[in-house]
Amino acid sequence: MSTKRKRALITGITGQDGSYLAELLVSKGYEVFGMLRRTSTDPLMRIEKLYMEKKITLLNGDLRDEKAVERVMALANPDEIYNLAAQSDVSISFACPEETFDINYHGVERVVKTAKKFFPHSRIYQASTSEMFGTTTPPQNETSPFRPVSPYGESKQKAHEYVTRFREKHGLYIASGILFNHESPRRGKHFVTRKITYSLAKIKQGLQKTLFLGNLEARRDWGFAGDYVEAIHMMLQEQKPDDFVIASGESRTVREFFETAANIAGIPVHFEGSGAKEVAKDDTGRVILTIDKHYYRPAEVDYLQGDARKANKVLGWKPKTSFEQLVAMMVESDMREVAQKAI
Repeated sequence: MSTKRKRALITGITGQDGSYLAELLVSKGYEVFGMLRRTSTDPLMRIEKLYMEKKITLLNGDLRDEKAVERVMALANPDEIYNLAAQSDVSISFACPEETFDINYHGVERVVKTAKKFFPHSRIYQASTSEMFGTTTPPQNETSPFRPVSPYGESKQKAHEYVTRFREKHGLYIASGILFNHESPRRGKHFVTRKITYSLAKIKQGLQKTLFLGNLEARRDWGFAGDYVEAIHMMLQEQKPDDFVIASGESRTVREFFETAANIAGIPVHFEGSGAKEVAKDDTGRVILTIDKHYYRPAEVDYLQGDARKANKVLGWKPKTSFEQLVAMMVESDMREVAQKAI
């Protein structure tokens, strides 16, 4: 007797988390559908192998278009919906707040209302974020107050509160994952972690002289995206929907990330100066890193450290990859990529 395969729809399938989640669901036997927003760049970069091997089905759509959302859902007929699509760049959210809210908040409304109307049996995952905590004193957990300091954090808080109210009022299965910073070799190069590892790989190859960064003292709780998508899937397998903080429980500064990455790349560094005039030099005295106030945010989240004990107790989830393993994974991947391009 054959068992019906579960069908999953992933918005944001072309992103870092979407690609790892698609691989995980395919490995578990799901029929996977992804909403694909048209861009001028290659959208298949992270999912090309899955697409070429016909393990996933891509459907054109955009969270800003209600009819497109309805059409995509009708084609996917999903048992599970993973809403990962977002304007996820905090810095850009200051420049484009209306776009950020349209995608991150109103886009969630369109997904949830469409699901309620046509697919009330579907289980929904909403990607919330640690940026909602903002200036809240660490460690932050599911009961900590939200004090966002960016349009990105504000839009995500509004969406988080919307799905919570909707769940309580209408009984729809919606779980929210409050994920702290999670990285991988698939992270976009404009995010600070990947910017560091890719720049160091280029510096090592002599293709770049200096890396420019902003606030080195900002603290983040970094984990591996591949571990975190396992928690995302676990949330929708629970009997009742709930909200979960997903984090490593450790907080590191941007400075620590840079120093760890430089050491793994084989570039010994030391710091000289202070404040905006601080630089990092290698053992030959060459300046490797310079502070550029252009990369400071108008408002900064200074200290994030997640408390994921609830996820460990209820879901049985805990991260498998250490901070050092994560940084090494990213540095080594970028070293290979840059070396191949230099040939």
